[in-house]
Amino acid sequence: MGRRTTFALYLAASTALAAAATAAPAAQSAYPVRPVRLVVGFGVGGGTDLLARTIAPKLSEALRHTWVVDNRTGASGNLSTEIVVRANPDGHTILMVLNTQLSANPSLFKLPFSVQRDLQPITMLGASDQILVIHPGVPAHTLKEFIALAQQKPGAFNYASTGIGSVDHLGTELLNQRAGIKLVHVTYKGGGQASAALLAGEVQVRIGAAASTIPMVSSGRLRALAMASAKRSRLLPELPTVAELGYPGYEVNVWYALLAPAGTPSRIVERIRTETIKALQSADVQAQLERAGVSAQTSTPAELAQRVSSETMLLGALIKDLAIRVQ
Repeated sequence: MGRRTTFALYLAASTALAAAATAAPAAQSAYPVRPVRLVVGFGVGGGTDLLARTIAPKLSEALRHTWVVDNRTGASGNLSTEIVVRANPDGHTILMVLNTQLSANPSLFKLPFSVQRDLQPITMLGASDQILVIHPGVPAHTLKEFIALAQQKPGAFNYASTGIGSVDHLGTELLNQRAGIKLVHVTYKGGGQASAALLAGEVQVRIGAAASTIPMVSSGRLRALAMASAKRSRLLPELPTVAELGYPGYEVNVWYALLAPAGTPSRIVERIRTETIKALQSADVQAQLERAGVSAQTSTPAELAQRVSSETMLLGALIKDLAIRVQ
């Protein structure tokens, strides 16, 4: 083989190696490279599913690969969480959660994973205002009057929830604890059944989503006592919060967030977060969220981690104090 041929082979090999070296970082930085699975732990039509299906098309468009909503119901959201925990941390399997999946479930179940160790927070998505209402047949028109009545008649009033460990269950038990009353827990399969039971007088009390409950208050079918959330609702600004009415620190939180498997590269986490924030700021998404009674709220991964930690401590202590168990 002559020198000219040897040099040509060397030059070709060097060129190939240089191209490979250049292509390797580009391949590593490409995201996503296939459809993204957005895992939701609750059924079609619920708040978590609705929010997932609202942002998924925007993320599909921005990231140029389809985001597929995958409803994996069961065990109060734990099944969906475990699917994501066990997934490859490459950003192609993402978890959409309702807050109790992260903050209540660790105290209610013996989980085969750790929320804080095995999941990587991405961002908050939004929150839903909650309102405390009673059946109009109850002879009370204010929170103070109702609590005085409940203190006089412990066990006389039932409250509806969507299940053990749900937001409405834990929120009402927190009111029981703070106000020194005994409202009796009755569970239903969903918010629709719980609301129907309250309207029929089967139960007398409920904490529910403000957006869907306030129309029943306006029509006189239910009576509002207070906002259970930390702030007053723009839908009913004259109604004070439970905290304002003598129970500082009381709040019932319903919020949604995105998380990934622990170990997901920070550049992917930040990419998803950036595009999610853009999606939430778009006019059509804002309109859809408003109709659903959800206000957009975003966060850094660190802020979301801190929120999960503080709420886990609060709800964990409540669950322990009241010896709440999943039946």
